[in-house]
Amino acid sequence: MSKGKLRAIQSATALGVVALRLGFIRFGLAQQSTAGPTLSRADMAIADNAASMLSEGRRIFRFDTFGDEDFWGGKLRLHEAVAGSKLGGVGVGLTPKLALSLGLKIDADMLPAPLIDQVSSGKLDVNDPANTVALLKLGAVIGLTGVFAPDGKLQSLGIQCALCHSTVDQSFSAPGVLTGLIGKRLDGWPNRDLNVGAIVALAPSLNAYTELLGVDDATVRKVLNSWGPGKFDAELILDGKAFQPDGTSSATLIPAAFGLAGVNLGTYTGWGSVTHWNAFVANLEMHGKGTFFDPRLNDAGQFPIAARAHLGNVRAETDLVTSKLGALHYYQLSIPAPSSGVSPFAVPAANRGRDLFMGKAKCAGCHVPPLYTEPGWNMHRPEEIGIDDFQANRSPDKRYRTTPLRGMIARQKGGFFHDGRFATMMDVINHYDTFFQLGLTADEKTQLVLFVQNL
Repeated sequence: MSKGKLRAIQSATALGVVALRLGFIRFGLAQQSTAGPTLSRADMAIADNAASMLSEGRRIFRFDTFGDEDFWGGKLRLHEAVAGSKLGGVGVGLTPKLALSLGLKIDADMLPAPLIDQVSSGKLDVNDPANTVALLKLGAVIGLTGVFAPDGKLQSLGIQCALCHSTVDQSFSAPGVLTGLIGKRLDGWPNRDLNVGAIVALAPSLNAYTELLGVDDATVRKVLNSWGPGKFDAELILDGKAFQPDGTSSATLIPAAFGLAGVNLGTYTGWGSVTHWNAFVANLEMHGKGTFFDPRLNDAGQFPIAARAHLGNVRAETDLVTSKLGALHYYQLSIPAPSSGVSPFAVPAANRGRDLFMGKAKCAGCHVPPLYTEPGWNMHRPEEIGIDDFQANRSPDKRYRTTPLRGMIARQKGGFFHDGRFATMMDVINHYDTFFQLGLTADEKTQLVLFVQNL
């Protein structure tokens, strides 16, 4: 199936869903209006705009590269490492087996029936990079877009928001090494299996990074491979601080992109609104072609690399980012935090945990229900929460955000806090129990864990 036909099917499906939902919206409003005023043109315009923004935002989140294939394919030649030498690239190629080990995911809805049968029966050759290239042609590799020549050769590669901020469910039963690789999309979920650094380190050329950072190729590859699964260092290209004082990586956990409606800041150390961070990432991290303005990056003391490279004032000749920020923002704010399916009040122990959360444990002082973060500027100095200031000092406000607590089932892997320093929620509670001298009993801590995990 050609990319054009594939996108046409995607667009038709999305528009059909939107039209159906819009019909329900209008029907509901019309029913309400039988006892009062008829639906106004202004209300209809709002309904139409909401449906359009949702559909377009979803498409951007899942499929838009913002023109970044000129970087990932053109400069880094990452597509050559994916294809392998037998398909005109370099090296052994990216096999489905290797793709799984790196945390990449496959959208089951994009697979044709014959391929589904082949995968389900265990007949897909997981050691052949040609099968990965075939999946790229289908648009099935979440977060990656292959650019193909007329003869079918992979000639470039782009990335999308979904690469880091989507994963898959367990609805598809794949045997052997493919377990966990294929399923239906879960947008907004952080892909804590994804080894971003190791994927980038596959690229034959890292000159774009060596020139920016002022170090050699071996050093860049060492840094990228130090990140590990589920982590990314967005500030590396700003300050060059690849490692913490104790020698561990400076990369932070990929944050959730769900449950952000009503939440002021979207990342662990603030930076700005969700729209600000979208523009930051699309231009500076994904290397798309757009416009980005943040004069704080001109501070050569705090951000020496960013200041030298003028990353605080990016102006592409053709802007492929800015016009998409509104719909992308709308879609992200529409993604609810996932639920465990169990009410936090259904289990007596969890219900007691709620009372502790609101009272003795003092959690609600910062994690204010129902947002479970502070309404407003939800930031705290490191000493207020009892941790070091290394990561906070890499951001303009030198503070840490109060992370919203809903959707813990999607946040468990990789640990908690910005760098995963606490392996479990119990470790988090033990930290605060000690730091704030709360005097919680073992049973009370267990009750708190049950409550939070079921939000």
